[in-house]
Amino acid sequence: MNTPVLSSTFFLTLLLMVGLFFFIRASVKDRTEQVKLISDVPKTSLLEQLKDYFTQRAYNITASDAGQDTITFEGLVRPSWFLAIFLSMLAASGLFCLILVLSFVYPALTPLFIALELLSPIAGIFYWKKAERVETVSFSLESLNQQGSHTGSLLTLTAHRDEVIQLKQTFPLKSAN
Repeated sequence: MNTPVLSSTFFLTLLLMVGLFFFIRASVKDRTEQVKLISDVPKTSLLEQLKDYFTQRAYNITASDAGQDTITFEGLVRPSWFLAIFLSMLAASGLFCLILVLSFVYPALTPLFIALELLSPIAGIFYWKKAERVETVSFSLESLNQQGSHTGSLLTLTAHRDEVIQLKQTFPLKSAN
Protein backbone atom coordinates (compact mmCIF):
# COMPACT_ATOMS: atom_id res chain seq x y z
CA MET A 1 0.00 0.00 0.00
CA ASN A 2 1.41 3.40 -0.87
CA THR A 3 2.35 5.89 1.83
CA PRO A 4 -0.05 8.79 1.02
CA VAL A 5 -3.07 6.48 1.17
CA LEU A 6 -1.88 4.96 4.42
CA SER A 7 -1.15 8.30 6.06
CA SER A 8 -4.51 9.78 5.07
CA THR A 9 -6.31 6.63 6.29
CA PHE A 10 -4.41 6.85 9.57
CA PHE A 11 -5.38 10.52 9.93
CA LEU A 12 -9.06 9.76 9.26
CA THR A 13 -8.97 6.89 11.73
CA LEU A 14 -7.55 9.19 14.40
CA LEU A 15 -10.37 11.65 13.70
CA LEU A 16 -12.82 8.77 14.09
CA MET A 17 -11.31 7.90 17.46
CA VAL A 18 -11.54 11.52 18.67
CA GLY A 19 -15.19 11.69 17.61
CA LEU A 20 -15.88 8.34 19.27
CA PHE A 21 -14.29 9.54 22.51
CA PHE A 22 -16.47 12.66 22.62
CA PHE A 23 -19.58 10.66 21.69
CA ILE A 24 -19.01 8.26 24.58
CA ARG A 25 -18.34 11.14 26.95
CA ALA A 26 -21.50 12.95 25.81
CA SER A 27 -23.63 9.89 26.60
CA VAL A 28 -23.58 10.87 30.29
CA LYS A 29 -23.71 14.66 29.89
CA ASP A 30 -26.27 16.57 31.95
CA ARG A 31 -28.88 18.07 29.64
CA THR A 32 -30.93 20.10 32.11
CA GLU A 33 -32.71 23.09 30.68
CA GLN A 34 -35.16 25.72 31.86
CA VAL A 35 -38.22 26.51 29.75
CA LYS A 36 -41.28 28.72 30.13
CA LEU A 37 -44.52 27.20 28.91
CA ILE A 38 -48.04 28.58 28.67
CA SER A 39 -51.17 26.55 29.36
CA ASP A 40 -54.85 27.40 28.95
CA VAL A 41 -55.60 25.41 32.12
CA PRO A 42 -56.03 27.44 35.34
CA LYS A 43 -53.14 27.42 37.79
CA THR A 44 -54.71 25.28 40.54
CA SER A 45 -55.92 22.63 38.13
CA LEU A 46 -52.58 22.48 36.29
CA LEU A 47 -50.71 22.20 39.59
CA GLU A 48 -52.63 19.06 40.54
CA GLN A 49 -52.24 17.57 37.06
CA LEU A 50 -48.48 18.14 37.15
CA LYS A 51 -48.17 16.61 40.62
CA ASP A 52 -50.01 13.50 39.45
CA TYR A 53 -48.00 13.35 36.21
CA PHE A 54 -44.60 13.45 37.88
CA THR A 55 -45.67 11.06 40.64
CA GLN A 56 -46.76 8.55 37.98
CA ARG A 57 -43.34 8.93 36.33
CA ALA A 58 -41.66 7.73 39.58
CA TYR A 59 -40.63 11.14 40.89
CA ASN A 60 -40.97 12.00 44.57
CA ILE A 61 -41.67 15.47 45.95
CA THR A 62 -38.61 16.75 47.81
CA ALA A 63 -39.50 20.41 48.28
CA SER A 64 -42.68 22.42 48.05
CA ASP A 65 -43.46 26.11 48.50
CA ALA A 66 -47.22 26.60 48.52
CA GLY A 67 -46.91 30.39 48.59
CA GLN A 68 -45.10 30.54 45.27
CA ASP A 69 -46.53 27.28 43.85
CA THR A 70 -43.04 25.87 43.40
CA ILE A 71 -42.43 22.13 43.63
CA THR A 72 -39.23 20.12 43.29
CA PHE A 73 -39.24 16.43 42.40
CA GLU A 74 -36.41 13.90 42.37
CA GLY A 75 -36.21 10.54 40.68
CA LEU A 76 -33.52 7.97 39.98
CA VAL A 77 -32.43 7.64 36.35
CA ARG A 78 -31.12 4.18 35.63
CA PRO A 79 -28.60 3.40 32.91
CA SER A 80 -29.69 1.55 29.79
CA TRP A 81 -28.31 -1.92 29.08
CA PHE A 82 -28.81 -1.31 25.38
CA LEU A 83 -26.79 1.90 25.39
CA ALA A 84 -23.99 0.35 27.47
CA ILE A 85 -23.69 -2.54 25.01
CA PHE A 86 -24.04 -0.22 22.01
CA LEU A 87 -21.25 2.07 23.25
CA SER A 88 -19.00 -0.94 23.89
CA MET A 89 -19.65 -2.19 20.35
CA LEU A 90 -18.91 1.25 18.90
CA ALA A 91 -15.68 1.38 20.85
CA ALA A 92 -14.80 -2.13 19.66
CA SER A 93 -15.37 -1.22 16.01
CA GLY A 94 -13.44 2.05 16.36
CA LEU A 95 -10.53 0.29 18.04
CA PHE A 96 -10.62 -2.42 15.37
CA CYS A 97 -10.24 0.26 12.67
CA LEU A 98 -7.32 1.78 14.56
CA ILE A 99 -5.71 -1.64 15.02
CA LEU A 100 -6.10 -2.38 11.32
CA VAL A 101 -4.36 0.84 10.29
CA LEU A 102 -1.63 0.47 12.93
CA SER A 103 -0.95 -3.10 11.81
CA PHE A 104 -0.27 -1.83 8.28
CA VAL A 105 2.10 0.83 9.59
CA TYR A 106 3.88 -1.45 12.11
CA PRO A 107 3.27 -5.08 11.05
CA ALA A 108 5.66 -6.50 13.67
CA LEU A 109 3.55 -5.08 16.52
CA THR A 110 0.21 -6.45 15.29
CA PRO A 111 -0.29 -8.87 18.25
CA LEU A 112 0.25 -5.99 20.66
CA PHE A 113 -2.26 -3.83 18.79
CA ILE A 114 -4.86 -6.61 18.87
CA ALA A 115 -4.69 -6.44 22.66
CA LEU A 116 -6.06 -2.87 22.39
CA GLU A 117 -9.42 -4.43 21.55
CA LEU A 118 -9.69 -5.47 25.20
CA LEU A 119 -10.22 -1.79 26.06
CA SER A 120 -13.60 -1.62 24.32
CA PRO A 121 -15.72 -2.68 27.37
CA ILE A 122 -14.41 0.38 29.21
CA ALA A 123 -16.87 2.52 27.21
CA GLY A 124 -19.86 0.55 28.50
CA ILE A 125 -18.50 0.53 32.05
CA PHE A 126 -17.92 4.30 31.91
CA TYR A 127 -21.50 4.86 30.75
CA TRP A 128 -22.94 2.44 33.32
CA LYS A 129 -21.18 4.11 36.26
CA LYS A 130 -21.91 7.71 35.23
CA ALA A 131 -25.46 7.38 33.84
CA GLU A 132 -27.17 6.35 37.07
CA ARG A 133 -27.97 9.58 38.87
CA VAL A 134 -30.72 11.41 40.70
CA GLU A 135 -32.61 13.65 38.29
CA THR A 136 -34.27 16.82 39.61
CA VAL A 137 -37.39 18.41 38.14
CA SER A 138 -38.66 21.70 39.53
CA PHE A 139 -41.40 23.99 38.38
CA SER A 140 -43.27 27.09 39.41
CA LEU A 141 -46.67 28.30 38.27
CA GLU A 142 -48.07 31.78 37.76
CA SER A 143 -51.58 32.83 36.75
CA LEU A 144 -52.05 34.58 33.43
CA ASN A 145 -55.00 36.67 32.29
CA GLN A 146 -55.54 36.03 28.63
CA GLN A 147 -58.20 37.85 26.59
CA GLY A 148 -60.51 39.09 29.30
CA SER A 149 -61.74 36.69 31.98
CA HIS A 150 -60.13 33.52 30.56
CA THR A 151 -57.16 32.60 32.76
CA GLY A 152 -54.22 30.47 31.92
CA SER A 153 -50.93 29.53 33.55
CA LEU A 154 -47.27 30.24 33.03
CA LEU A 155 -45.15 27.21 33.87
CA THR A 156 -41.43 27.68 34.49
CA LEU A 157 -39.88 24.22 34.31
CA THR A 158 -36.30 23.13 35.01
CA ALA A 159 -35.75 19.52 33.94
CA HIS A 160 -33.85 17.18 31.65
CA ARG A 161 -34.41 17.88 27.97
CA ASP A 162 -36.15 14.53 27.42
CA GLU A 163 -38.51 15.17 30.33
CA VAL A 164 -39.45 18.57 28.85
CA ILE A 165 -40.20 16.93 25.49
CA GLN A 166 -42.34 14.24 27.15
CA LEU A 167 -44.26 16.86 29.15
CA LYS A 168 -44.99 18.89 26.00
CA GLN A 169 -46.36 15.75 24.33
CA THR A 170 -48.59 14.93 27.30
CA PHE A 171 -49.99 18.40 28.09
CA PRO A 172 -51.23 21.08 25.69
CA LEU A 173 -48.42 23.55 26.40
CA LYS A 174 -47.05 26.33 24.22
CA SER A 175 -43.61 27.88 24.49
CA ALA A 176 -43.52 31.38 25.96
CA ASN A 177 -41.25 33.67 24.00
